Amino acid sequence: MGVITISRQLGSEGNEVAQAVSQRLNYPVFCRDLINKAANRAGVPEVALATIDDLGLFGLRPSTASRSAYQQAVKMVMEELCAQGDVILVGRAGQVILRDHPEVFHVKVIAPAMVRAQRISLQFGISLDAARAQIETSDRSRRNYLRRYYHARWDDPELYDLIVNTARLSADAAACLICQALTQCYRRNFSNGN
Repeated sequence: MGVITISRQLGSEGNEVAQAVSQRLNYPVFCRDLINKAANRAGVPEVALATIDDLGLFGLRPSTASRSAYQQAVKMVMEELCAQGDVILVGRAGQVILRDHPEVFHVKVIAPAMVRAQRISLQFGISLDAARAQIETSDRSRRNYLRRYYHARWDDPELYDLIVNTARLSADAAACLICQALTQCYRRNFSNGN
């Protein structure tokens, strides 16, 4: 049917939603796999580790040349997976890299900051204040990543075909909405001759 990119906020259950969509559509999910594949291809494995480190705990600072090689490799890997079709790409600016591909459906999974903080607090057994700090750092990191490398705003609604708020939806319910919207999108595009 196509390709789905999923952008998500820390604590929004975006990864769980991606897995639930995967189970419904039988599409493989690429997230950290994509990062590692791109880093290996570019010969810059330290960039993969720095990219995974949303909170900056490792203190890695790859060179500009390494980051540029990594960005090119991520784009190449995403383009290859897009050509393959029937995949879910989580994170790594897929909504920007693949924005000109009509067969790609872009989703953002969100939730209010307090809901996300409560989820992170419970998941990791940390205080609510520590969870809030992690969320703020993660949001800032993701926002900066898109702005710095793609000159895009992470919160730009035009980057997404669907934005799903999981504050009151389970991952499975969110996946159901995504699959329904995806089906409608492809029906509409097919009937319009696109």
